[in-house]
Amino acid sequence: MRWRLLWALCACCWGCAWGKTLRGGFVSAAARLQPWRPLARFQFHGDHAVLCVRINNVAVAVTKEARLHLFQAQEWLKLQNSIQDHSCTEKFSKAQLTMTVNHTEQNLTVSQIPYPETWYVFYVDKFTCEENYSETEDIQFEMVLLNPDAEGNPLDHFSAGESGLHEFFFLLVLAYFLTACIYAQSLWQTIKKRGPMHTVLKVLSTALLLQAGSAFANYLHFSSYSKDGIGAPFMGTLAELCDIVSQIQMLYLLLSLCMGWTIGRMKKSHSRPLQWDSTPASTGIAVVVVVTQSLLLIWEQFEDTNHHSYHSHHGLASGLLIGLRVCLALSLAAGLYQIITVERSTLKREFYITFAKACILWFLCHPCLATVSVIFREYQREKIITIGVILCQSISMVILYRLFLSHSLYWEVSSLSSVTLPLTVSSGHKNRHHF
Repeated sequence: MRWRLLWALCACCWGCAWGKTLRGGFVSAAARLQPWRPLARFQFHGDHAVLCVRINNVAVAVTKEARLHLFQAQEWLKLQNSIQDHSCTEKFSKAQLTMTVNHTEQNLTVSQIPYPETWYVFYVDKFTCEENYSETEDIQFEMVLLNPDAEGNPLDHFSAGESGLHEFFFLLVLAYFLTACIYAQSLWQTIKKRGPMHTVLKVLSTALLLQAGSAFANYLHFSSYSKDGIGAPFMGTLAELCDIVSQIQMLYLLLSLCMGWTIGRMKKSHSRPLQWDSTPASTGIAVVVVVTQSLLLIWEQFEDTNHHSYHSHHGLASGLLIGLRVCLALSLAAGLYQIITVERSTLKREFYITFAKACILWFLCHPCLATVSVIFREYQREKIITIGVILCQSISMVILYRLFLSHSLYWEVSSLSSVTLPLTVSSGHKNRHHF
């Protein structure tokens, strides 16, 4: 019996996590065990939003007096805060909308919504609030949550918080494709020449390819999602994995550069390509920071199973990740500030200042956008964070590419060889004035 309840709860969670077309079973025991656990969560908008339910056993549904109760998020939170003041039956009686499940297929129209708002859907039957319970047959169902499209027809599977993301990822993939067509060949030739910035360009290009792969996987997921409300869960997971690896690579690159310059200036010695100085302390710092961010990124995905790479800051993992990014930005800014203040060359200062701007933009865009999004309505926050972070980090990558591919600026900055720029391949490149 316990395993059956666990399976039922997992089935409900699976439907909520992977899309807005839910398939599973209405289980009286599960509803009685956790009556306040929502079956679905959706942000309706417009005047013709629809909740469609199909069941396979009408007789059992009628016998159990099966119903679906819909609560607006704000009203539900009020009831949650006053849970001791209302009995189970009284609480469900305050639902804004109720549907009695007694037909093979039923539609419930959610209309007159002044602005997009989150709604919670609960399954309730005559056993939910009763102490006595007799085991009965489950009701297999399929639930489809739809918003009106541009013509007002209820055909849009995207909730208000997801609308527009499909088009955004299409434009993003198109931008990556056009950029690759224009610049890929010349960049590849530069990398093949194995110039002094060879290692940096390889790591930066790998991170960019991972970002492009994440965007493409997200586009495929949302393309499928727009047709069936389920999408391609594997592509959604792949997009998140690509983004996590890209974030880790960029963290390692930026920290290695900054630490390499700092150590190089202190020891007046040559640094090896893309490595920390070979002291246990510096190596330990690198490992701790990278592993910490990796664990927080993975924890964040498990904490919020919706498929998007940049989550709101409500969860503990998201809050810790934002705090880590702020600390990293401040630490790198402090280290680069010390270098800039003692640097006499104007071109070198400009190099370090531009690099510092790229670092700060990369690390602080997510915390800043998550903070700014608080002033917007709930359905707007995820889109603001997702679109904003992707655009800001893309700009940061462009700044770094321009910086490292600049011939005259690079050679002015690297005039002191790898003491100033640690990520060089060998001293044999010092006399080469081309990549």
